[in-house]
Amino acid sequence: MVGAIATIIATPIVIVMSSFFAYAGSTWQHLITTVLPGYIINSLILSVGVGIGVFAIGTMNAWLVTMCRFRGSKTFEWSLLLPLAAPAYLLAYVYTEILEYYGPVQSGLRQLFGWQRVQDYWFPDIRSMGGAIAMLILVLYPYVYLLARVAFLEQAACTLEASRSLGCNPWQSFRKVALPLARPAIMAGVSLALMEALSDFGTVDFFGIPTFTVGIYRWFAQGGEYQIGSYQMAACLLIFVFALIILERRSRRQAQYYQTSSQQQALSSYHLTGWRGILATLSCSIPILLGFLLPMGVLLHMTITNADQTFDRDFWQLSQHSLILASITAALAVILALVMAYGQRLTPTLMMGFLTRTAAMGYAVPGTVVAVAILPVAGRVDNGIDGLMRSLFGISTGLLLSGTIAALIFAYLVRFLTVSFNTVESSLGKIKPSLDDAARSLGYNPRRTLIKVHAPLMSGGLLTAAMLVFVDVMKELPATYAIRPFNFDTLAVQVYRYAADERLIEASAPALAIIVVGLIPTIFLSWRIARSRPSL
Repeated sequence: MVGAIATIIATPIVIVMSSFFAYAGSTWQHLITTVLPGYIINSLILSVGVGIGVFAIGTMNAWLVTMCRFRGSKTFEWSLLLPLAAPAYLLAYVYTEILEYYGPVQSGLRQLFGWQRVQDYWFPDIRSMGGAIAMLILVLYPYVYLLARVAFLEQAACTLEASRSLGCNPWQSFRKVALPLARPAIMAGVSLALMEALSDFGTVDFFGIPTFTVGIYRWFAQGGEYQIGSYQMAACLLIFVFALIILERRSRRQAQYYQTSSQQQALSSYHLTGWRGILATLSCSIPILLGFLLPMGVLLHMTITNADQTFDRDFWQLSQHSLILASITAALAVILALVMAYGQRLTPTLMMGFLTRTAAMGYAVPGTVVAVAILPVAGRVDNGIDGLMRSLFGISTGLLLSGTIAALIFAYLVRFLTVSFNTVESSLGKIKPSLDDAARSLGYNPRRTLIKVHAPLMSGGLLTAAMLVFVDVMKELPATYAIRPFNFDTLAVQVYRYAADERLIEASAPALAIIVVGLIPTIFLSWRIARSRPSL
């Protein structure tokens, strides 16, 4: 069964990779001589900018709240995760409304200084590469912050005390001891952020920046040979993403660090006062303000002051669509992940490990790539079933998967099964194998052991997996936008449409709903972090 699940989930990715051998006529040559170099350059610039930004903000603030005490440090421990609840495209819409020519910031500046025209002053263009990088940094730095903070919490106190005894000041202890020890976790966080940046569609499309994800969708929509070209661009993006994963793992292949004392020993802290404390407070508060509080406040104000326009019948219908898709996908993802993890536990062979990892590689695949991969799979299945039914019974079944909820849920499973599998596998790994033996001695077969013994013990992990997948589906835009059935929009799609038409007031309620749902795992992660180490 695990093999069947892995084969089905991995099929779209295999189809995309096999497009390298398809003949695209002159399309590929046309892409190379026109838009492809721009896609590559823009994607690389975006990746470098986001990587530097999330590394700096995430690592520094993780160190500050873990090892230093200053005004508000306890609050910043959990509130620095809040921007994780907001998709980058929502921030792009809000800041465009605030910072464009007719927005409140530039209007206030013109009124204050008496400027009359745009030629009278200079103001940074939010719809630019720099604006896209800033939006992505604000919502993606929590990936680095979360993993770096956990790594700093798990570091042995004696190691840091030894650095102090050797005369290292706080900065030297961080640079020479703590940072190298936390390097594997930090690099993993940066890699996650880069994969999310490369898969982003809403932000770069709204700002008019031609990256790989935008190009794949646009060329796929043109049909014909251009679709083959879009598949080949998707394959190039997949290779780049997988290369990023391999480089991240090879970069820390020799970096194995072991702690020599209990991680439950409380770490001694540095107390920051005066200007150092002020700088630390600003360093932590600015990302929270710009990445969550300000956008949340603007959306909340728009929603409340225009309640008659925002909470209309469309809003509740779209909410129902999003809830249906998210609930079904979360339930299926947990079930499939449980089957895969349990199959790996029962048969811990190299082949089983390969199959489970193959099925769980979809999170590294951008949503746009998943979309262009799912559509031909659904079409071939529909044609196969229709041909079979015509030959056997003389009836036509039409489209059973293409343009249906089933195809969209399948796309979500390809994309987010990794999230569920990793969580379930971690929970299952904490159950002692002796419980399996005890259950079998009582006459339980493997299926009953899973249902009666493991599932109750893993209830927390199963709930966490379902919750994470639920929130990811609510926020997903590119796959939803490309595969959704006719007249079955979601909150994310509606926000994108309204924002593209410069109707942010109508988009405020759906955008606010997405952020509120995203707060659920954020609060849960914050609570888990707060309990992971005794108070200093």
